[in-house]
Order: sequence, then structure tokens, then C-alpha cells
Amino acid sequence: MSKGNLFIERSLAGALSFLKESIFADEYAAKKGFLQSLDPRVKAITFILFIIAILLTKHIAFIAFLYALCLILAYRSDIPMGFFLKRTWIFIPIFSLFIALPAIFSIFTPGEAVFTINAIGAKLIITRQGLLGVSLFAARVITSVSFAVLLSITTKHFMLLKVLRIFGVPQVFVMTFGMCYRYIYLFLEVIENTYLAVKSRVGARIHYKKGQRIAAWNMSALWQRSYYLNEALYSAMLSRGYAGEPRTADCFKAKPRDWAWLFLAMAIFTATLLAR
Repeated sequence: MSKGNLFIERSLAGALSFLKESIFADEYAAKKGFLQSLDPRVKAITFILFIIAILLTKHIAFIAFLYALCLILAYRSDIPMGFFLKRTWIFIPIFSLFIALPAIFSIFTPGEAVFTINAIGAKLIITRQGLLGVSLFAARVITSVSFAVLLSITTKHFMLLKVLRIFGVPQVFVMTFGMCYRYIYLFLEVIENTYLAVKSRVGARIHYKKGQRIAAWNMSALWQRSYYLNEALYSAMLSRGYAGEPRTADCFKAKPRDWAWLFLAMAIFTATLLAR
């Protein structure tokens, strides 16, 4: 096998493994950590308050405090730091930072010059106001994403759906979200198995025209399988009494610890409003 094909295979396997690990982490929600022991309703309310506080405050120091709190909560909930940081720093925060990066220059954010760059005959000036604005934006994105991810990995999937319905999220959105969550895993498994099947039958080296035909055939087959799976799954749900509402055997019951945590979160939120 050539180095190019080996690189493609490793890249595909790594991407699929990363997606599975990132999206489906129910084993962490089953651990006996601090956040896992809280009532899902109270936990969702407090995390929403934290995210609103992050969006309202204009002080990076306060956002840093909330981010430190998020890391402490992740540690107390038995979430591996490497796993958590990889999920919260990749994609959305980095992408958002690249979008906001031009705002550091005086062309977009006039103000006090901090640093000057001479490049390709052009003079680019970095302003203090631009640096502060981009830093505040990046801190808000990273901290908000961290709290949202922490909520999702410390709450079981079906409990999170039930909480969404309790909070009044429309039934069609909850049902669509639940179906998509389960179907993504199946889709990743199909991609992995299809690649392994093609590799075992035609080998690693094939002509590009034959490869195009194989890719087109597999796309068509996947579309057909998706259509029939949709019909079969919906019929199976109806035959088991599904009426549009996710039903679980777990009943939510707030404990003194939940009320204490809610009181602390509301105190932090109130302090944010007063310190704006």
C-alpha cells in the first residue's frame, strides 16, 4: 500500500473515531460525578444562566472566572481534561477566532495603535480596542461552548430530550433532534463498513474512473438504505406506542444539593448583572 493511500485510510479512520468520541459520550453521563448527580432540569437552568451571564458581561476577568468554574465542574464530574478540551477548543472556537481576527486591525477597529506590521507594501496597525474586542469575543465563544458541551456530556441523551420538552421546546424539534442524534452514529458506521468492504474487494490501488463509479454507487445505495430505514423505523416506533413524546422511566426529583446549586448559579448571574 502506498503512503498516500495509507494516509487517506488513517485520516478517514481518525476522523470517524473523533466524531464518534465527540458526539456519543454517554459513558461519561453514567459516571457518579457532581454534575451527573444533579437534577437535569436544575442543571440545564443553571447552565443557561451561566451562558447568559457570559453574553452579558463585558469583563474578560469575569469570563475567565466562569471558564475556570467550568473546568472545575468538569474535573469534579470525572471528565478527562484532554477529552474535554479537545471537544471545546476545536471547530467552533477556532473558526470563530479566525472570523474575528481581522477586527484587531485599525481598518476595522480604529483606536490606539499597539503594533505595526509592514507586509507587501502595506502598513497594518493593530489597535488596543481591536485586541480587546477580539479577546472578549473569543473568550465568550470558548466559555459558552465549554458550558454547552459539559451539559451535553454529563446528561444522558433521553433525559436531555425530556428536559427540552419540559422547557417548552416544540415537539417536532425534539423528535428531529433525537432521530438525527441516533442516525449520525449509524451513518458513521455505514461509512466505515463501506470503506472496509471496498478495500477488501478491490484493494487499495484502483483506477480513478473505477473509484468514481464505486463512490457513486455507494452514495446511491446509502440514499436507498436511508429511505427504507426511515420508513421501517417510523413503523416500528408506531407499533410500540410512540405518540410523539419521548417517554422515560426516570422521574426528576430535586434534592437539597440541587437547590443549593441553583441558588449559587443565581447569585453568580445576579453579580454579573450588577457588574455590567
